[in-house]
Amino acid sequence: MTKGVSTCAEIASQPAVWEKTLQKMVVQRDGLVSSLAGLKNRPWIVTGCGSTYYLSLHAASILRSIGFNAIAFPASELVFFPQKHLPTGFVLLVISRSGTTTETLWAMDAYRRFMPEDGKIICITCVPNTPMVANSDIVFLAPDAQEKSIAQTRSFSSMALMVQVLATYLAEKKNLSTRMKNIPKVLSLSLSRYQTLLEELGNNLGFDRFFFLGAGPFYGIANECMLKAKEMSCTWSEAYHTLEFRHGPMSVIASSALVIGLISDSAAKEEIQVLREMKEKGAHTLAICEQRGNLDWEGVDNVIEVSSGLSDWERPVVYLPFIHWIAYFRSIAKGLDPDFPLNLTPVVTLNERA
Repeated sequence: MTKGVSTCAEIASQPAVWEKTLQKMVVQRDGLVSSLAGLKNRPWIVTGCGSTYYLSLHAASILRSIGFNAIAFPASELVFFPQKHLPTGFVLLVISRSGTTTETLWAMDAYRRFMPEDGKIICITCVPNTPMVANSDIVFLAPDAQEKSIAQTRSFSSMALMVQVLATYLAEKKNLSTRMKNIPKVLSLSLSRYQTLLEELGNNLGFDRFFFLGAGPFYGIANECMLKAKEMSCTWSEAYHTLEFRHGPMSVIASSALVIGLISDSAAKEEIQVLREMKEKGAHTLAICEQRGNLDWEGVDNVIEVSSGLSDWERPVVYLPFIHWIAYFRSIAKGLDPDFPLNLTPVVTLNERA
């Protein structure tokens, strides 16, 4: 049996799945905007587990960018470590591919007990008719993004798109909805342009450690990239805020390191300088950016331009499929099966709490 069949198909299907997801969101727009209307002045807490915790970090940053008081926690933290400083009257945004992750369901139950009357739960998920959907007040659903494989690829990116849709509806930014319609086409063109490079990087088993650097809205995505490299290819991978990498972590840089910078527009010069310094220390460097522009890329081995037309706060999701392909090719090159990562199951379910 060929390895990685489902993962390959799911990564490749992202442009088409994104298009379907966005189309369904447009159809539901008026109802969702109406449901969200009373929540604009309330603080938000975003939660999830594993990949969706990293998506929660990203979602909280997006919400803060449009003026909301938003913070992210792993679901287990909300369950086992009550936070005395949590804002009163907060909205709970829960994210789960399956809608059945135990800790997330526990966090929802705890929230309902904490706010039995005016609590509001919004969920982002891929599977209908689940306990999470049943216990939510507002649902953002991407059924076309469901997956057979264990590691999240198109499900994560589609849910990240729905975070953007949620922010758009909360901020009433209709122009963003228009720009987002072009994302699937942009992604298809960019991926076809760089497919050979992605395969070469993935097949290079001379790399034994990956570092993903991202700041602002790219930080949560950098963490998800780190997790994909670990899950699919069993590669030592870490994620850091870009400029923080100088403050200690760069001590483990070697010629066998691949350092990947998720480049913003806001801090591009400084982020490129970090990559340049890592190159000087022997690492191979890859930058994913909006466009090269007039920036000085000397010392960066490879540069991928996505040319999305989106801002820093809108664009991070477009970077994800490039990393998916690198992790996929690396998994195959190592003789692993990315459909069935070692030691993992599609959903983490636990026994009932004592």
